[in-house]
Amino acid sequence: MTEITFLLNGETVRVAAEPTRTLLDWIREDRGLTGTKEGCNEGDCGACTVVVTDDLGVKALNSCILFLPQLHGKAVRTVEGFKGPNGEMHPVQQAMIDHHGSQCGFCTPGFISSMVAGHQQGRTDHDVVLAGNLCRCTGYAPIIRAAEAAEAAEAADSPSWIDDDSAEVAAAPLAFAPETEDELAAWVEANPEATLIAGATDVGLWVTKQMRDLKTVAFLNRCADLREIEIGASAIRIGAGVTMTKLRELLAVYHPSYAEMVRRYASEQVRNAATLGGNIANGSPIGDNPPALIALGATLHLRKGAVRRDLPIEDFFLDYGRQDREPGEYVSGVTIPKSAPALRVYKLSKRFDQDISAVLGAFNVTVESGTVATARIAFGGMAGIPKRAAHVEAALVGKSWTEATIEAAIAGFAKDFTPMTDMRGSAGYRLESAQNMLRRYFADLSGKPVNVLEVHA
Repeated sequence: MTEITFLLNGETVRVAAEPTRTLLDWIREDRGLTGTKEGCNEGDCGACTVVVTDDLGVKALNSCILFLPQLHGKAVRTVEGFKGPNGEMHPVQQAMIDHHGSQCGFCTPGFISSMVAGHQQGRTDHDVVLAGNLCRCTGYAPIIRAAEAAEAAEAADSPSWIDDDSAEVAAAPLAFAPETEDELAAWVEANPEATLIAGATDVGLWVTKQMRDLKTVAFLNRCADLREIEIGASAIRIGAGVTMTKLRELLAVYHPSYAEMVRRYASEQVRNAATLGGNIANGSPIGDNPPALIALGATLHLRKGAVRRDLPIEDFFLDYGRQDREPGEYVSGVTIPKSAPALRVYKLSKRFDQDISAVLGAFNVTVESGTVATARIAFGGMAGIPKRAAHVEAALVGKSWTEATIEAAIAGFAKDFTPMTDMRGSAGYRLESAQNMLRRYFADLSGKPVNVLEVHA
């Protein structure tokens, strides 16, 4: 029988390889570790958060949409495993007690897990670390105060029992978890109808919410070469397996506006698991990365067996739920320009953090001697696919970069898009929002404050 091996609270465990059983179900039902809670069961509330350590470091993850094979060779800590060998509490646990950070307590184990991961990383951006954990009764102020208080304990009291999780766990190869991209390519070509699972932040919901039987699956997280980032003289190649967390770190250096959007992409737990390739291959019309990549003029890399092909990323999306991808072919990576100083990415959602976009606009306009030389403008949430605003672009190129030109180009949006009405916004709201994003872009490049966090009445 194939087994999955990992550390659980410092103990080596071997589990039958049930490909689509979640860690949350296993730890609660088979191990009796009921401190980790089931809340939304879709990765939104953070009640199920655990701490996972691997060769990439320590991270907080949602156990409700984390499949057991994704843990092969790693170390997992639940809230029961944060105490020391003599029963001593982790510094963040003590701080939560001292600062009255818990009332009903249901959400507390998830908060503790996120705080432990942040503590191990030396993080001080607690609002970001905890944005994926929801509390309905305590209020966030005492929780944030606890996180701040625990900062002082980082250097002197970093628990050695958690540091020990960095030791490598011997893990035999799994047939459905290729170790290299070459192995993956051969496997996918032989199993063209299989479901490929990278971070499982979307596929996990197919199991937990839709109760789908995925039958044949492959896990991509052990393909180290899919996680590679190659920085060249003028371009950056990003492997499909690069997580949104690592992508944000990269973009913060080269494309800060795009990086700021990624900060609002779901939550810390989701960004630690979700991959760039998965967000592209998903083909969602409201996926946040494709519009930004289209505005950058990115090149998408696909592979089927030994055959590789490249195409402009906007050509990949054909229609709702349909992409230019053959059976047995998968997204291998994407290449973006290293520099695009005029790139701006604007996300509009009902909640500032951890929400799906109603509209996402990406703008990349170059102006030479006061005249628009090139324009790449793309949107998500405005059509059945991520799409360029061709009429708007045409109305800008060759014209003076002025407010009058912007206002004249606004009419092009109605020609480019026929948005739908749904729970996130009406068609009219979306169209007007897209138009206002162009106005915002002009103000942004003019040096005016446009960020909601910076603008005050």
